[in-house]
Amino acid sequence: MRMAKYTVNEAAVTKCRELIKAKQYVLDSDWGDAQPNAEAENGFLKKHSWEEYGAWHLGLTEGANDETKARYAFVYGDLRRVHRTGLIACVYRASEWRHKKIELAAHELLQLLDSTAGIAD
Repeated sequence: MRMAKYTVNEAAVTKCRELIKAKQYVLDSDWGDAQPNAEAENGFLKKHSWEEYGAWHLGLTEGANDETKARYAFVYGDLRRVHRTGLIACVYRASEWRHKKIELAAHELLQLLDSTAGIAD
């Protein structure tokens, strides 16, 4: 089985940074409940562009067609706000599957969120 390859979605990194700086984040959530499901994604796509949809995903799947859900991976928010648990999930999944650039981008965003929110060690 061939593993998918991803590039960092710089537009998503920028959007995530902007949301964090605007304090549009959730610090405590159950990511299993908060992450957008297919119905939420479809509803979002009815009102927003593929570009806006893609900005919620830190990874772009190499070889996948544009304007398809398969193109986007590593969602970090609920399509309204950044979720700390979403960033943690991105770090974990990217690390687990050895997608180092995605892992590092998510880790950097998690550190930004924590410092912005005043989460100290």
